[in-house]
Amino acid sequence: MTRATMGAIRVHEFGGPDVLRYEQVPVPEPAPGEVLVEVHAAGLNPPDWYARTGFANIPAELRARLTLPFVPGTDISGVVVALGPGDSGWAVGDEVFGLVRFPSAGDAGRGYAQYATAPGTHLARKPAGLDHVGTAGIPMAGLTAYQYLFDHIGLERGPGKGAGRTVLVNGAAGGVGHFTVQLAKAIDAEVVAVASGRHEEFLRGLGADRFVDYTATPVEEVVRDVDHLVDTVGGPDGHRLLRVVRRGGTLSPVFLGEYHRERAAELGITFPSGQVHSDGAQLGELARLVEQGLLTVGVDSVFPLARAADAHERAERGHLQGKIVLRVAEGG
Repeated sequence: MTRATMGAIRVHEFGGPDVLRYEQVPVPEPAPGEVLVEVHAAGLNPPDWYARTGFANIPAELRARLTLPFVPGTDISGVVVALGPGDSGWAVGDEVFGLVRFPSAGDAGRGYAQYATAPGTHLARKPAGLDHVGTAGIPMAGLTAYQYLFDHIGLERGPGKGAGRTVLVNGAAGGVGHFTVQLAKAIDAEVVAVASGRHEEFLRGLGADRFVDYTATPVEEVVRDVDHLVDTVGGPDGHRLLRVVRRGGTLSPVFLGEYHRERAAELGITFPSGQVHSDGAQLGELARLVEQGLLTVGVDSVFPLARAADAHERAERGHLQGKIVLRVAEGG
């Protein structure tokens, strides 16, 4: 039996990390087709701090509307402790992880809490041999990398399917970046990783064939004719990456940026991309890659749930190597 109340992080006003408050709130009840998960760990993602600020960094016409107060967080790993009406596909005691209700027009994930509800189809079985902290680092970043490479760019899955293709990952050491490096390598593409020099050993260990330290050498001065470029950085200078991509290649932005699209069209460069979305089946494929030793979760740092504000401060300092995770339960 679960408790009536639980610890959770709530946002009562938009602002900096200090608006994240640890409070006692009622335990939610699962709706039809949902389960209640006792959360052992929750992953941090950029939309978490975007939401905390009221999406101040996003053009007004693109902002989601949030109702205060809300519990942030969409990435969870934990144990099913109760079932909603109907068949969710899960049983009490199952160890699961998921990207919960993303994207959503408002507060939907509610993962920064000791308990969270989730649709059964948004969950997958936790990889054997990986703890909850590591598992909580997978959902949004792992699905973004997976969906970009296989759904949007259209690469084929499976060993050898990427042979002869070159994939460059800009911002390769971060959450999405380090998964993209590994997923591209798992299909035997040639992988070029771009990050600061302190991440070289980490990225080569994940399978990068070539490493470019952007703090020493602009990538557009030393790399040419890549087939596919995944840019996890974005920003006003994104257009410089056009020089790196071959004619007819692809440049896939994960964040907003200026890419001089008229010039790109002249070069036949296209921009396959899309919003990451919850998908339990695809998470199951990522879990199998973890179990096969083909996918490693880089964990930058771990904070207890009550110190979510400190975790957000770490995220905003940037230069992450993998994911930041909140430990919710002891032994997670």
